[in-house]
Amino acid sequence: MPSTISMEQEEQFVVFRLAGEIYGIPITLVHEIIRYREITRIPRSAEYVRGVLNLRGQIVPVIDLRKRLGLPSAEETNSSRIVVTEVEENIVGMIVDAVTEVLRLPFSRIEPPSDLIVDVEYDLIKGVGKKDDQLVILLDVSKTVHLENK
Repeated sequence: MPSTISMEQEEQFVVFRLAGEIYGIPITLVHEIIRYREITRIPRSAEYVRGVLNLRGQIVPVIDLRKRLGLPSAEETNSSRIVVTEVEENIVGMIVDAVTEVLRLPFSRIEPPSDLIVDVEYDLIKGVGKKDDQLVILLDVSKTVHLENK
């Protein structure tokens, strides 16, 4: 009797910690992950924009993901990283507490966010992934890194 192999579609995510919670973004949008480094502040930028950094000759805006998501501030540590993303031909860095893993999630283990969680003005959450007994908050990177004052 021939065996049938289930080929369920899945997506890979770069998973990181932020304020004690676990978040993920699609690996296809991650340009690179670098150690936290000095960032030059830019006056009159959005509250969540930390500034810019020079990445091999390219000026990259960097956002404080804690501020962007309305989480309490924290000092950077040795585990802090800047996840450099490329969205719609824009390169933007996001400061995270620590990058933990690359995770494969089958589409069947990803659910859209509840209307109770996401409101019209705060729609940065794309979904919630289930990994064993943990939940991974999946961010909509395009909306998260959109550099505009609300």
